[in-house]
Amino acid sequence: MTSELRHAAATQSERGFVIVAVLWILAALAALATIFSVYLSNSAQALAVNDTGLKAEALVSASVELTTYQLLLAGDKARPALGSFHFRLDNADVAVGFISEAARVDLNFASREMLANLFAGLGADQQAAREYADRIVGWRTRPKAGTANEEEALYGAAGVGYSPRQSLFTHVNELSLVLGFPPALVDRALPFVTVFNGSSNVDVLIAPPEVIAALPGITPSALKEFLSQRPALSRDDQAAIAIALGSAQASAMIPKSTSFRVLTTARFDNRRQASSEVVIALGEDKEPYRVLSWQDDVDVGRRPRQLASGLWR
Repeated sequence: MTSELRHAAATQSERGFVIVAVLWILAALAALATIFSVYLSNSAQALAVNDTGLKAEALVSASVELTTYQLLLAGDKARPALGSFHFRLDNADVAVGFISEAARVDLNFASREMLANLFAGLGADQQAAREYADRIVGWRTRPKAGTANEEEALYGAAGVGYSPRQSLFTHVNELSLVLGFPPALVDRALPFVTVFNGSSNVDVLIAPPEVIAALPGITPSALKEFLSQRPALSRDDQAAIAIALGSAQASAMIPKSTSFRVLTTARFDNRRQASSEVVIALGEDKEPYRVLSWQDDVDVGRRPRQLASGLWR
């Protein structure tokens, strides 16, 4: 009898152990199922984001090609300096704005006075603005043979750990490396400067007011008067442009740039939105265009009104 009791107790104990083991296995399986579910959810979201990113890149490429087609189709004489258009493709509404790089101040060719005026207009005091202009000219200028490299000596004395390029700027972001430039001023200046204009002048018929205000010789009253007259001015009437500019009429010569900035904003049906800015240089039949710069995730609100006017705000 005692042996039978011991056997029954052992059997119950084994059953209890099995039940506990099964419960642990079930709990582990439930945890694995939860982890797998989270993994699938995250993977699906990641795939959706990647898919949107790939579609956005394709839409930007399409925008650039459509812009290039419009510009080349118009020909050199009738080519618009700015414009905008919309299209729908791949479950997205796409808005495109384009503008000539001649609307911006070229860091490589602008005069010292224009650079100083630009920085003063963006908030720097006059003395500091002139100093910033000097440092930009020093950054882009090769020292004369047989003379002391004073610009390089300034960087060495400041202990920044690098020397000035003393050659042309290759990207506007190099402005942050120029000695003494406050980061806040660099940030404010970026929407108005370029390295792709190729001229010391700007296109006064499309440039933003901040750029017009930087023209050597212009006064606040002349700026206001010019901006009021500008919508009625013709690109072909150089004399009228000069008269409207008044004391700044030396800047009336409008440069023709083959570089254009293309701002694309795509709004997908899933409510995602992506904005990209691409700078292109028009080419020939074998190479209709070249991409000079490509930036994703741009803040449309910080772009000059002339470029963003055809886009959603």
